[in-house]
Amino acid sequence: MAVGNVAVPNTVYPIEGIKLSATAAGVRYKNRDDLVVIEIADTATAAVVTTKNAFCAAPVRVLREHFAKASPRYLVTNTGNANAGTGADGKRRAIDICQALATKAGVDISTVLPFSTGVIGEPLNSEAIVAGLDSALTNLAPDNWQAAANGIRTTDTIPKIASQKFDIDNVSYHITGMSKGSGMIRPNMATMLGYVATDANIKADLLQEMLSAINEQSFNRITVDGDTSTNDCCVLIATGTASSDVIDSVAHPHYQPIFDALTDVFIRLAQLIVRDGEGATKFMTVKVTGGKTTQECCDVAYAVAHSPLVKTAFFASDANWGRILAAVGYAGIDDLDTEQVDVYLDDVMICQNGGVAPSYTEEAGKAVMSRSEISIHIDLARGNANDTVYTCDLSYDYVKINADYRS
Repeated sequence: MAVGNVAVPNTVYPIEGIKLSATAAGVRYKNRDDLVVIEIADTATAAVVTTKNAFCAAPVRVLREHFAKASPRYLVTNTGNANAGTGADGKRRAIDICQALATKAGVDISTVLPFSTGVIGEPLNSEAIVAGLDSALTNLAPDNWQAAANGIRTTDTIPKIASQKFDIDNVSYHITGMSKGSGMIRPNMATMLGYVATDANIKADLLQEMLSAINEQSFNRITVDGDTSTNDCCVLIATGTASSDVIDSVAHPHYQPIFDALTDVFIRLAQLIVRDGEGATKFMTVKVTGGKTTQECCDVAYAVAHSPLVKTAFFASDANWGRILAAVGYAGIDDLDTEQVDVYLDDVMICQNGGVAPSYTEEAGKAVMSRSEISIHIDLARGNANDTVYTCDLSYDYVKINADYRS
């Protein structure tokens, strides 16, 4: 059961220059869409970030090679099989899929980017994917975002979509994106996938800079279980159909509002992954302030967010706040003055100057822990830096889901 507001937007804006389709190819699942194709206009620019896992999947390796040569025209995603840990055979199969799609669509193979998600270490049924491409290409349409968002799911319980429309100087811009993931989530990239498109006209190198920066505030600030997938990828596409005026620098008057709107969409998609964390019953925001650097704030936030003891305490609504202090203590800040640290659960101060807050009561702590959405605020009182990480609790169902994942 996903936590909190996870509804698909009332309006999902099509992005001119983008078409999508979802098809049941029978890669692993029966009677459900498991093959998604996205067609991109040849005038678009694109940016990509990928997993830092050294055992990255075959499609990630092929994607990197293709993206270094050309701007993408087609993205092809299969679910049910990650095509990871499959060696040379896996790479050959990823290339075969790209070649088949390129031939059918009449484009160069380097303009096709492959994506896979699912079980690691099993041979990919590439024949089924190739057989499903004709249907996928026939059914391409600009308003298929929800079908595609459903088609890229594995253990996800919900489709994850965010969409915005906004005007700047009489130009109407649109952003729509989708993501998938609910377990094996600590992207560190750049199993999760993310696809976001806008009709803004953004120069390619600037778009890559924007994606890298926005990714650090969104997909690189979430964790469900601390496991970085072999397949994490995120793509940002700018079709340029909203205006002929090219946004080519941060000094462009439209740059910052577009950057902010993209950031909102990315954070929403990232938070949806955490809200749909496998077995999650609580959505937790871990905010660290008062650090000397952003990195040490991030290290502390992740130490808390990754702690199985912290996460299980939140699942049980047990106000065992000593577990939070322990995680802060092992986050790796060698010169941390613990007698300056304050900790809050929502508006309840639980720790003051490194010890129990005089105003704290067990009842107040338990009341906060019983909520489905909780903020943990840790003030290190050593500087002006801050950072935020989003996570969820660790429940019985997480173990059940992952114990039975291949069955």
